[in-house]
Amino acid sequence: MFVMNTLQRCQMYLNQHGVRYAHSIHSPAYTALEVASAECMPAHELAKVVVYHGDNGYGMLVLPADHFVDFEQVLNILSLDNIHLASESDLRRLFPDCALGAMPPFGILSETEMPVLVDQSIADAEYIAFTAGTHQDVIRMKVSDFRMLASPLFADFAVRVPAELVY
Repeated sequence: MFVMNTLQRCQMYLNQHGVRYAHSIHSPAYTALEVASAECMPAHELAKVVVYHGDNGYGMLVLPADHFVDFEQVLNILSLDNIHLASESDLRRLFPDCALGAMPPFGILSETEMPVLVDQSIADAEYIAFTAGTHQDVIRMKVSDFRMLASPLFADFAVRVPAELVY
C-alpha cells in the first residue's frame, strides 16, 4: 500500500484545487533562516510555522522567518487564557509523515485539523513560500490562493528579529 508523505499530500491538495505553485529543492536546511539562505531569498519572504497548544487545542502560527511570535498578542487575538509551544512528541503525532519542524501552513494537512493564524505582514505580500514536509522542499504560491485554501485569520502578532541577532 502506498502512503503519501506530507510533500505529496500538500502537492495533491494544491493540484486538486487548481492552484499554481512552484516547488524547489535545496540542500538540507533545518531552521527557517537556513532555508531562506538555501533558497537564496530574503528571510522575510519565507514563512515559518509555529504550532501551539492553547485552551482551544492545537493551532498554527505562520510568520516570516526573520520574526518571532509575540505570545501575549496571540493570547489577546485568540482570546485564550493559556498557550504554549507544541512539544516535539506532539509534532510527531500531529504530523507523522513530516520532518520535525517542516510543517506546511495548512491545518487541514495535520492529523487533527487546526486553525491557522497568519501574521499580517504575510497577508500584505503577493507570494508565500514555506517548507513542505522535508528539510529540502519549499513551495511558493500566491497569498491569495493560500488565503482561499487555508482560510486563515490574519493579525499582527510577529516581531521582527533585530538584524544583529539574525546570524
